[in-house]
Amino acid sequence: MADWQTLSDRINNVAPSATLAVDSKAKAMKAAGVDVIGFGAGEPDFPTPAPVVEAAVEACREPRNYKYTPTAGLPELREAIAAKVLRDSGYAVTPDQVVVTNGGKQAVYEAFQILLDEGDEVIIPTPFWTSYPEAVKLAGGTPVEVFAGADRDFEPSIEAIEAARTPRTKAIIVTSPNNPTGAVWSRETIRAIGEWAVEHHVWILSDEIYEHLNYDGAKTAYVGVEAPECRDQLIVLNGVAKTYAMPGWRVGWLVAPAPVAKAAAKLQGHLSSNVSNVPQRAALAAVAGPLDEVHMMREAFDARRRAIVAALNDIPGVSCPTPTGAFYAFPDITGLLGRPVGPNGTVSATSAEFAAALLDEAHVAAVPGEAFGAPGYLRFSYALADDQLAEGMRRFKAYVEA
Repeated sequence: MADWQTLSDRINNVAPSATLAVDSKAKAMKAAGVDVIGFGAGEPDFPTPAPVVEAAVEACREPRNYKYTPTAGLPELREAIAAKVLRDSGYAVTPDQVVVTNGGKQAVYEAFQILLDEGDEVIIPTPFWTSYPEAVKLAGGTPVEVFAGADRDFEPSIEAIEAARTPRTKAIIVTSPNNPTGAVWSRETIRAIGEWAVEHHVWILSDEIYEHLNYDGAKTAYVGVEAPECRDQLIVLNGVAKTYAMPGWRVGWLVAPAPVAKAAAKLQGHLSSNVSNVPQRAALAAVAGPLDEVHMMREAFDARRRAIVAALNDIPGVSCPTPTGAFYAFPDITGLLGRPVGPNGTVSATSAEFAAALLDEAHVAAVPGEAFGAPGYLRFSYALADDQLAEGMRRFKAYVEA
């Protein structure tokens, strides 16, 4: 490009999605004939439930779905999402508080575009989902990381959160069950964050997309329930991707106070208009339907969770706590850094270098902890077939012990 063909500082200051980058490289290697085991993307391997697919098939035959529909989403889908909040979270919202988005990621993006002015700060408990800080930067904000490690079960303390607060603090993110750690934060922590936010006039963004994936008796605690006084400053982010095995359908939503939802619809009107109608019809069938297949998927994830944690802890130099939510394992691999590993004696100084070597030499794809603000860790998604999981763990162990 010529000197005058500059791109904006806004886009140059944003990092690419590390999870998608790992997944793309793994898929490119597969396309080239390399047998790669991919633990990178958080993408359930189950098919979308048949009734949901059938609803989409029927929607394709309906001429009304060939037209524009309300920017905020199909009225019946917004009603179903409001009913779902009452069913699952235990408190009432109205359809005018719901905006349907092109996946949960767009809901995150829109929320920060609405809330933030230049220099506003967002407290992000760390390890974090890789897109949070970048969405903050795209809105002109400043991410403020508050780290909680395995010694705290990856659960932030209210003292650390308060220490990070400044006069520019505008919002805080709550993610439980958590990506990338699989941690499910306690009711006490969720309640404390809600009360703290009310006291200090801070917006809460609660990402609840893994709400139904809990294990070992853990339960998702909803900040709108634990601290009901915070609902006037609460934006809930959610979608069908994880719960209903629908990542490619691209339907998410945000639930917010009505003025915020109205602002989100205004932004979306200029950004992408309405979400494609056929996926919205499919999402309606999912959200309004039973959770039976969701529970079946959770049982399968539970078995894989136990298998991958045992396998990781059987690898010398690796330490993996047991997650109680989502479908990720987040092992500490610092014991493998700074020394020769693998048949080529590769020395990796960072978990990013180790992840690259693991993919290139053992053909196992995992996401390095740097992507989540947690150097020294790797994230493994166990949302893949049992035989693939077992083979990937066998390769990882063989690579370390070579």
